[in-house]
Amino acid sequence: MASLVIAEHDNASIKGATLNTVTAALACGGDVHVLVAGANAAGAAQAAAKIVGVAKVLHADAPGLAHGLAENVAAQVLAVAKNYSHILFPATAGGKNVAPRVAALLDVAQISDATKVISPDTFERPIYAGNAIATVQSTDAIKVITVRTTGFDAAPASGGSGAVESLAAAADAGLSSFVGSEIAKLDRPELTAAKIIVSGGRALGSSDKFTEVLTPLADKLGAALGASRAAVDAGYAPNDWQVGQTGKIVAPQLYVACGISGAIQHLAGMKDSKVIVAINKDPEAPIFSVADYGLEADLFTAVPELVAKL
Repeated sequence: MASLVIAEHDNASIKGATLNTVTAALACGGDVHVLVAGANAAGAAQAAAKIVGVAKVLHADAPGLAHGLAENVAAQVLAVAKNYSHILFPATAGGKNVAPRVAALLDVAQISDATKVISPDTFERPIYAGNAIATVQSTDAIKVITVRTTGFDAAPASGGSGAVESLAAAADAGLSSFVGSEIAKLDRPELTAAKIIVSGGRALGSSDKFTEVLTPLADKLGAALGASRAAVDAGYAPNDWQVGQTGKIVAPQLYVACGISGAIQHLAGMKDSKVIVAINKDPEAPIFSVADYGLEADLFTAVPELVAKL
């Protein structure tokens, strides 16, 4: 049986999380198909067809699918679900919104936040804020899975030659409607897609210090800015910068943690980073247990010195 990946897209292009999910689907065995459900989303469907490993793209186009409303996307997935052994969603806000509804309507148990495919019916997923890894085996005929994208490499976005097949769009359920959105405009890379992240903690003391100390370092490195929950709760950084169990899960090539003690909730969101650098004046800070490079120093001295050397 084939696997179906539910694409995340903006109707014109495919979002990066879809590429990691395709890799997870390939590990499940069989052909990989991608569902692009949207409105005027031919561009996204063509982009999906170019992903290496994708055999077919199912393109459903209707006004009710324009904004990824859970009820309508779930109905579209259910219309083709019987043809697949695995249905995979990125474990993003959008994927987590739709996947439980699909699993419930199929009467199967959802496998959440899969980080490894051991076999077509056995998966690994983190529990207890990532302090333990559970091995989960499913006997359901159709397996509904959300994929923690940091656990899988991204499939190449070009080089594939999948066929695009048009689907009849599911009727608008009429249970919800899109009212509007407020999208933060960033001059920096988006946090979950950034290759380098500079994060700050409560030790910075104020939003002004956050900007004064960390922005020059991020500018030098071409990095995104992140923050611990404590820093966000204190008002030092905006909510969409939060990294951790209750924020964004990231795995950049380089993660620089400045004044972050390393509570387990924060570590759960960044410990898969390829290289972790920690700057903290507390030698007992838990962040040092996961850091590849640790600097025991006052960040207000060390970070400007680091900027001057770059």
